[in-house]
Amino acid sequence: MKVTLSDDARQYLGFFEEETGATATDCLVYEDRLVLLVAAGDMSTAIGPGGRTIRRFEERVGREVDLVENADTPTAFVESALAPAAVRHVTISEQGDRVAYVEVDEADRGVAIGKRGRNIEAARKLARRHHEIDDVQLT
Repeated sequence: MKVTLSDDARQYLGFFEEETGATATDCLVYEDRLVLLVAAGDMSTAIGPGGRTIRRFEERVGREVDLVENADTPTAFVESALAPAAVRHVTISEQGDRVAYVEVDEADRGVAIGKRGRNIEAARKLARRHHEIDDVQLT
């Protein structure tokens, strides 16, 4: 599936790669934060020692930055998009709409949802854009 990026998103991606040395393939731009999809295996480069690299990037862009590590399979992708929540299992339903049903530890349900639903919404948007999943539901 082809992802269309806004001019702002493309600029943030370029700046992110320049600042961190990590590869990112997608960027969701919100008023107060960015959600970047980092290439598999580049997460440690993006974060840097003790989190210094990502903190420096956040300071320069003046926004909070959330990182999601890319994955090849839809189930692994959804699990990564909801991190750091402890995901027990992901099932993709193919009947009608394509829906990812996610079992999350009860203690991590709030983490998966996020403040005002922002984490689950970002996971839904990224899953739709990269794996054609229509919805992500917590069970």
